[in-house]
Amino acid sequence: QVQLVESGGGLVRAGGSLRLSCAASGHTFDDVYSMGWFRQAPGKEREFVCAINRSGRNTDYQDSVKGRFTISRDNGKNTVYLQMNSLKPEDTDVYYCAAAAYGDYVGPNSRQYNYWGQGTQVTVSS
Repeated sequence: QVQLVESGGGLVRAGGSLRLSCAASGHTFDDVYSMGWFRQAPGKEREFVCAINRSGRNTDYQDSVKGRFTISRDNGKNTVYLQMNSLKPEDTDVYYCAAAAYGDYVGPNSRQYNYWGQGTQVTVSS
């Protein structure tokens, strides 16, 4: 089992920045799991934001966040990060981190991710 805990969400004005963190515990994290970030608004489906493979060398992003968001990981700290810059009101959502047992998967299919955090709210005001 892997436990994931997100932090770093909050309220920010449009154009501002936030950095989300996701701390993993309960299993060997480094070089095993790929990690993803998803987001979900009330009444909507969860959508893929970005992902990073186990080594950190391969990433993928949703088109709407390319150039603004950056995913990274520190395997020594069992933590994955999401740096969000130039935030827009449409980025307002609950953000979830997820872990996929196949360590090289960086795709958008949520079914490939085995473990999920509880989510952290990001609100961007206009």
